[in-house]
Amino acid sequence: MSLDLPLVFTGVMGLAILMYVVLDGYDLGVGMLMPAGNPEEQGLMVATIGPFWDANETWLVLGIGVLLAAFPIAHGVILGALYLPVAGMLIGLMLRGVAFEFRIKAEGWHRDLWNWLFWFGSFLASFAQGLMLGRYITGFHPGFGYWAFAVMTGASLCGGYVLLGATWLILRTEGELQRKAFGLARWGLLWVALGVALVSLATPLVSGTVRAKWFDFPNTLGLMLLPIASVAAWVVVWRATGRMRDGATSRDWLPFAGSVAIFVLAFAGLGYSLFPFLLIDRLTIWEAAAHPSALWMLFYGVAVVVPFLAGYTAFAYRVFGGKVRALTYG
Repeated sequence: MSLDLPLVFTGVMGLAILMYVVLDGYDLGVGMLMPAGNPEEQGLMVATIGPFWDANETWLVLGIGVLLAAFPIAHGVILGALYLPVAGMLIGLMLRGVAFEFRIKAEGWHRDLWNWLFWFGSFLASFAQGLMLGRYITGFHPGFGYWAFAVMTGASLCGGYVLLGATWLILRTEGELQRKAFGLARWGLLWVALGVALVSLATPLVSGTVRAKWFDFPNTLGLMLLPIASVAAWVVVWRATGRMRDGATSRDWLPFAGSVAIFVLAFAGLGYSLFPFLLIDRLTIWEAAAHPSALWMLFYGVAVVVPFLAGYTAFAYRVFGGKVRALTYG
């Protein structure tokens, strides 16, 4: 039986994007939380992401690379329509990368400047990604209302990354910084609820295909498990952060695991809504796919790269797991 290569690469691209959102999402969130800490706590925040942050972005490179090589038509349309937000995201990622390296050696107001640039780069990259999401799921339609929706989606994704960052700090730190993270996680949860609600309302309104997929009752009753599970995960994180803030911290992995579950479930719902289109109601994965010979060449490369990348990621998180201490360079 021959492989349906466009379907395979859609799965690889989806996996890469999800991995990037979760993994780079928490370290972008930690960057946006920098102003909440004092100088000592800021050093701890950076230490929690120090071994991982650069490698996390590899998943973004993989996802964009698969889009370019496997679906060149969609790549041209999507990135052409999102040129300015993509440029903003890249500027933000560069700023935070430079600030991460320089802040540890700087002193006085120079360190404050690099800390501020680390925050700003994290915020700019996060907001640009949310703006891209908002434009993408509304089919790049022009008009003030569509752009206002994209701006709200950008703000909501920033809040979602703050949730991931705060729950990551709960997992990796102790003491006063961990206690601060409980309240910050709850603030992020509210933004996540807004973001999921916005996307859930917008996609059926924009697309009749999406509307039929979700609201063709009773055939779609089984799909209600997705939003129910999302609400359950949201409640678990809300209750866990409340209890743990009062002193019960033996399950400090639970808020981060629940937050990841929210993102995974939301991503699954969005993927179901859009499939099989790469451009909503306009271009399917098979219409956008490259020539089969190019797909086969890419397949062999991906078959090597993806297991290696997944193995390295798992190894790094195992080696550098546990509670952290301040990051220093001797």
